[in-house]
Amino acid sequence: MTSPSASNGVTDAIWKLFASIQLTIALLLSLAATSVVGTLIPQNADPAAYISAYGETLFRFFWVLGLFDMYHSWWFQVLMVMLAANVIVCSADRIYAQRRILLVRRPRFQAERFRKLPEREAFEDDRPPSELQGLYAPVFAKRLSAVQVEPTDAGFLMFAESGRWTRFGVYAVHFSVVLLLVGGLIGSLFGFDGFVNIREGDTVQQITLRGSGERLHLPFAIRCNDFSVSFYETGAPKEFRSSLTLLENDREVLQKDIIVNDPLRYQGISIFQSSYGSVPSEEAVLSFTSQATGMIYRREARIGGDIVLPENLGVFVLRELRHNAMFRGRSVGDAFIGTLTPPEGEPEEIILPVRFPTFDRMRRGAVVIAVDEFKERFYTGLQVNRDPGVWVVYAGFILMLLGCYVTFFTSHRQVCVEAVRRGAKTRVSVTGAANKNKPALMRRMKQLSQALKESTSP
Repeated sequence: MTSPSASNGVTDAIWKLFASIQLTIALLLSLAATSVVGTLIPQNADPAAYISAYGETLFRFFWVLGLFDMYHSWWFQVLMVMLAANVIVCSADRIYAQRRILLVRRPRFQAERFRKLPEREAFEDDRPPSELQGLYAPVFAKRLSAVQVEPTDAGFLMFAESGRWTRFGVYAVHFSVVLLLVGGLIGSLFGFDGFVNIREGDTVQQITLRGSGERLHLPFAIRCNDFSVSFYETGAPKEFRSSLTLLENDREVLQKDIIVNDPLRYQGISIFQSSYGSVPSEEAVLSFTSQATGMIYRREARIGGDIVLPENLGVFVLRELRHNAMFRGRSVGDAFIGTLTPPEGEPEEIILPVRFPTFDRMRRGAVVIAVDEFKERFYTGLQVNRDPGVWVVYAGFILMLLGCYVTFFTSHRQVCVEAVRRGAKTRVSVTGAANKNKPALMRRMKQLSQALKESTSP
């Protein structure tokens, strides 16, 4: 059985570990090193690409370590949790050490400390300290807080402060870091990132998750009504736009045209335009030219359908659309592949390149076949993700900006005014201390000294 002293010793050791700056440095260096690895190793790529690049042995080793989806790996999440705990414990430890400054209702002032400060403003007044004390109190109460008065043998000491709350600026920055880490963890644990390709006119309700390749069922369906793409004169894509409709129980709930960097958001899920492409068309308009009569016959053809040709020219079947089709060892681009069966004879394979309508003339057959009309059917590539921690991250960024402003541009100031009667005159000295920005303190001391002089003017 563990004794209470041993238990306290373990607790103290853990507390000291998480309160150490050395642990902070080690965790930051670890996160930095792993982030470098994450940039060197492509994340969430196809396993075949990893095997080709690293070999099967290294692939299995990296897969066990989670290096292919590093930012969702358990050990990366542990590092983030440890860093958040480290920041919290360090802040709590420092607040406890400064509790006599930060957490007291009535601060303690030491007169000797202020008497030794070189920064001071001084002037003399004919009135006795007892009268000046009543005049100075309203000025202090207006400009400062926590006003305290201590009588002395020859006069009085008046203490006050302002901006004590600014010392919490650094802790606001610390807490903002914790919010950033917590937001990242929430997104890593409860969010998802996937993709889906949708052809024009089609509707899908499942996406493929990056990294795992698993299928995820969405709470709504996505329909691609239309897709359009425009190009620069160089041929590079200028803009591609998808017209999407979201459906719940076959009921349209939202419609929007999306482009790159202008996503559709619904139920905490964001849909981004990421890519596009074309898919094989199953229909085309073909022309059949009879070499004997010169007659041209136009027919709508569909992959797998038979076309009985007039003039007893035979039967043509459109079999497939082949990308980058080859003819005698050379590419002819996209081409329809069909089979022509004459009334007498064996079936013959026909290649019909989309870009070369007169290509079939080289065959010197009884009929010349060409593609008259062909419309590509596009698909839109969508990135679909949900990050429930994004608002926590936004709050962390806002708090960090506020904390940095308070930390670097405001200060905690303490001021002491001492009035001492010397003969027929009362000597008044104004001294002050600040945790930062001493030039601003001197300006404020001069302003306070001037305000005190004006308050005593007859």
